[in-house]
Amino acid sequence: MSAPFVVSARWRAKKGSEGRLQEICEEMATFSRREEGNLFYQAHRSPDDPQLFCFYEQYVDEAAFQAHVESEYFVRLVKSEAIPQLLESRERELLEAI
Repeated sequence: MSAPFVVSARWRAKKGSEGRLQEICEEMATFSRREEGNLFYQAHRSPDDPQLFCFYEQYVDEAAFQAHVESEYFVRLVKSEAIPQLLESRERELLEAI
Protein backbone atom coordinates (compact mmCIF):
# COMPACT_ATOMS: atom_id res chain seq x y z
CA MET A 1 0.00 0.00 0.00
CA SER A 2 1.32 3.43 -0.90
CA ALA A 3 1.64 6.28 1.59
CA PRO A 4 -1.26 8.75 1.81
CA PHE A 5 -1.18 12.06 -0.03
CA VAL A 6 -1.43 14.82 2.58
CA VAL A 7 -2.64 18.41 2.36
CA SER A 8 -1.96 21.04 5.00
CA ALA A 9 -3.60 24.42 4.45
CA ARG A 10 -3.99 27.75 6.25
CA TRP A 11 -6.68 30.24 5.40
CA ARG A 12 -6.97 33.74 6.81
CA ALA A 13 -10.49 35.15 6.67
CA LYS A 14 -11.18 38.73 5.76
CA LYS A 15 -12.39 40.67 8.79
CA GLY A 16 -16.11 40.11 9.16
CA SER A 17 -16.26 36.97 7.02
CA GLU A 18 -15.19 34.50 9.74
CA GLY A 19 -18.72 33.20 10.39
CA ARG A 20 -19.46 32.40 6.75
CA LEU A 21 -16.02 30.84 6.33
CA GLN A 22 -16.64 28.55 9.30
CA GLU A 23 -19.94 27.47 7.71
CA ILE A 24 -18.08 26.64 4.49
CA CYS A 25 -15.48 24.67 6.45
CA GLU A 26 -18.18 22.64 8.16
CA GLU A 27 -19.98 21.97 4.88
CA MET A 28 -16.72 21.03 3.13
CA ALA A 29 -15.88 18.58 5.93
CA THR A 30 -19.24 16.84 5.56
CA PHE A 31 -18.85 16.42 1.79
CA SER A 32 -15.12 15.64 1.85
CA ARG A 33 -15.38 12.86 4.40
CA ARG A 34 -17.80 11.05 2.06
CA GLU A 35 -15.32 10.99 -0.84
CA GLU A 36 -14.14 7.53 -1.78
CA GLY A 37 -10.47 8.58 -1.84
CA ASN A 38 -10.54 10.60 1.39
CA LEU A 39 -8.88 9.04 4.42
CA PHE A 40 -9.09 12.00 6.82
CA TYR A 41 -10.36 15.58 6.68
CA GLN A 42 -10.28 17.97 9.62
CA ALA A 43 -10.74 21.73 9.64
CA HIS A 44 -9.54 23.79 12.63
CA ARG A 45 -10.02 27.36 13.82
CA SER A 46 -7.60 29.14 16.10
CA PRO A 47 -9.09 30.12 19.48
CA ASP A 48 -6.55 32.96 19.72
CA ASP A 49 -6.95 34.28 16.18
CA PRO A 50 -10.54 33.80 14.93
CA GLN A 51 -9.53 34.76 11.38
CA LEU A 52 -7.16 31.76 11.12
CA PHE A 53 -8.43 28.43 9.78
CA CYS A 54 -6.22 25.37 9.26
CA PHE A 55 -6.87 22.09 7.49
CA TYR A 56 -5.29 18.66 7.64
CA GLU A 57 -6.37 16.23 4.94
CA GLN A 58 -5.29 12.76 3.80
CA TYR A 59 -6.15 11.09 0.51
CA VAL A 60 -5.30 7.63 -0.82
CA ASP A 61 -3.24 9.27 -3.57
CA GLU A 62 -2.78 12.48 -5.52
CA ALA A 63 -5.52 11.50 -7.99
CA ALA A 64 -8.02 11.34 -5.10
CA PHE A 65 -6.97 14.84 -4.04
CA GLN A 66 -7.42 16.09 -7.63
CA ALA A 67 -10.92 14.59 -7.67
CA HIS A 68 -11.58 16.49 -4.42
CA VAL A 69 -10.57 19.90 -5.82
CA GLU A 70 -12.56 19.25 -9.00
CA SER A 71 -15.74 18.24 -7.13
CA GLU A 72 -18.88 20.34 -7.55
CA TYR A 73 -18.94 21.43 -3.91
CA PHE A 74 -15.23 22.40 -3.84
CA VAL A 75 -15.64 24.53 -6.96
CA ARG A 76 -18.85 26.11 -5.60
CA LEU A 77 -17.76 26.71 -2.00
CA VAL A 78 -14.01 27.27 -2.25
CA LYS A 79 -13.15 28.44 -5.74
CA SER A 80 -16.29 30.50 -6.34
CA GLU A 81 -17.01 31.88 -2.87
CA ALA A 82 -14.24 31.50 -0.28
CA ILE A 83 -11.19 32.35 -2.36
CA PRO A 84 -12.46 35.44 -4.16
CA GLN A 85 -14.76 36.84 -1.48
CA LEU A 86 -13.88 35.62 2.01
CA LEU A 87 -10.14 35.00 2.18
CA GLU A 88 -7.43 37.49 2.97
CA SER A 89 -4.73 34.88 2.32
CA ARG A 90 -4.34 31.18 1.56
CA GLU A 91 -1.38 28.82 1.91
CA ARG A 92 -1.29 25.16 0.97
CA GLU A 93 1.34 22.46 1.23
CA LEU A 94 1.05 19.16 -0.61
CA LEU A 95 2.94 16.34 1.10
CA GLU A 96 3.56 12.62 0.90
CA ALA A 97 3.54 10.67 4.14
CA ILE A 98 6.76 8.84 5.04
